[in-house]
Amino acid sequence: MADDWRTPDAESLFTAIGSLDSLAETERFFRDLCTLSELRDMAQRWAVVRLLDQGKHYAEISRETGASTATITRIASWLHHGEGGYRSMLDKLDAASPAGTTPYPTGTES
Repeated sequence: MADDWRTPDAESLFTAIGSLDSLAETERFFRDLCTLSELRDMAQRWAVVRLLDQGKHYAEISRETGASTATITRIASWLHHGEGGYRSMLDKLDAASPAGTTPYPTGTES
């Protein structure tokens, strides 16, 4: 089932995340919720999304993030054909950033 992840527990988690008030509070919550490996994996996926949005080639993204091209392909598929969450957040961050700045640095800048 495509929506079998939509459970009351998942809804409760999303409600909790949506109620976080600050970056510091969000960091504390996610650090308690996730293992370091899970946090690194999510951060890597978000870096891949941002680099894909910048138009970078899969091989370049793989070199910069350490993500496999299979992972990058999967993320690109969700970026273009998923629920719209990636695009919504990219657009939200872009709209909130001053003109001429990078709205979502990837952490790979020199």
